[in-house]
Amino acid sequence: MYLHLGKGTVIDDRGIIGIFDLDICSQSHLTRKYLTMAEKNGQVVNAAEDIPKSFVVCRENGRSAVYLSQMSAATLLRRAEQGSL
Repeated sequence: MYLHLGKGTVIDDRGIIGIFDLDICSQSHLTRKYLTMAEKNGQVVNAAEDIPKSFVVCRENGRSAVYLSQMSAATLLRRAEQGSL
């Protein structure tokens, strides 16, 4: 199935490694370091039209990608569990 992240971005849910709340996770210096490195490596895709609330880490074609979404982590998780776009 596929998961809609916002701003027309749809990903294959089989590649999802994790769905994270940006406010909670960004309090950790390790998470901030990970996101900074992902951005420097060109792995971050902004799927948010407004301020992002969550991020989704995926494995696509043997490569990691981080998607920023304006939807809450709870909403994305619920959509992924229901298998709905």
